[in-house]
Amino acid sequence: MAGRAVLLAGGPGTGKTALALAVSQELGTKVPFCPIVASEVYSTEVKKTEALMENFRRAIGLRVHETKEVYEGEVTELTPEEAENPLGGYGRTISHLLITMRSARGTKKLRLDPSIYEAIQKERVRVGDVIYIEANTGAVKRVGRSDAFATEFDLEAEEYVPVPKGEVHKKKQVVQDVTLHDLDIANARPQGGQDVMSMMGQLMKPRKTEITDKLRAEINKVVNKYIDQGVAELVPGVLFIDEVHMLDLECFTYLNRALESSISPIVILASNRGSTTIRGTDNLVSAHGIPPDLLNRLLIIPTHPYSANEIRSIVATRARLEYSSAAPPSLQADKPGAAQGLVQTTQLADESLDLLTKHGERVSLRYAIQLLAPAAILSRCRGSDNNLVTAQDINEAVDLFWDAGRSASVLREQGTSTGFIS
Repeated sequence: MAGRAVLLAGGPGTGKTALALAVSQELGTKVPFCPIVASEVYSTEVKKTEALMENFRRAIGLRVHETKEVYEGEVTELTPEEAENPLGGYGRTISHLLITMRSARGTKKLRLDPSIYEAIQKERVRVGDVIYIEANTGAVKRVGRSDAFATEFDLEAEEYVPVPKGEVHKKKQVVQDVTLHDLDIANARPQGGQDVMSMMGQLMKPRKTEITDKLRAEINKVVNKYIDQGVAELVPGVLFIDEVHMLDLECFTYLNRALESSISPIVILASNRGSTTIRGTDNLVSAHGIPPDLLNRLLIIPTHPYSANEIRSIVATRARLEYSSAAPPSLQADKPGAAQGLVQTTQLADESLDLLTKHGERVSLRYAIQLLAPAAILSRCRGSDNNLVTAQDINEAVDLFWDAGRSASVLREQGTSTGFIS
């Protein structure tokens, strides 16, 4: 499905965005999901097509499998060796670092470069800490304090970890998940030096910088080489563009080209428009505000209004959540909803649920759900028995809070004598 696109087409309140959120939940945290609204691409700092491509790259993941040689264990000795300063003077410099590491299978003594001593100081490593050092890069990571130093006190600031199993020197499989946009940013903004001029230069740079197509092409070459070698695998994610009719003709043309790319995510578009003028044209009318050539590429999924039974079920579920609060552990066994750690503080009467279902059918599901909170407040204000929300509370909330259709009809009846602007 990578490189393909679908369109969710339906009126407002038919569940288009809810479907997209359900997709993101099903994908999990390892697969990229990038939701945007079409109007986000319009910016004074970055071109429309550049913003569109940035989000495309955010929705494409790369899973890198690396085998790293590491030294892992508990630090039992940490001794810096000093030598005379080669530049002269009375000062002394660190020439080597002697470190002894212990694991469940043995002990190893290492003589390391002084640059690793700086990394160990940054991590604030001391004797008794469990660390690992990458053999190739010299990167140091403090895992935690050895559990041999754990005390009987309950309040501890340290995180205690067991002594690593196996040998101190081992090969470790490391899996890293990054997006292509992360690689673009890392290569577009190389890190400067530590001097004052480099730091000032980084501060003076604009926050948003465009990434050239040449750089992206070079990154794609490296990515393809890693994929061919089996070092990495491509994880096509999902790009969700809501209110897609807000894009103009230039964006649609660019979107058409991006979908033909060999590295492309699954694109989900959503629109609540019927036949409407394509933005950026004078009078070109098309279905859903999308050009016909792009529309031919799309698999169109229609979304329909909810039935009465579906509205009733959704309102009842939302009421259970909205009328509940977190329960203390001591009360969770005696109250309803204890399995989820929630206790229901307000109840919705059956007649109220029927009334809200009718409003959901006549007006919209959103309006019916939004009436839940004010109805509960009105119920508490009149001192309802057992905090029960009745049909009286729903009707009072309807009188206080208008829906869009009722507001428009009142304004039409009053004409120009509304009194809003004098």
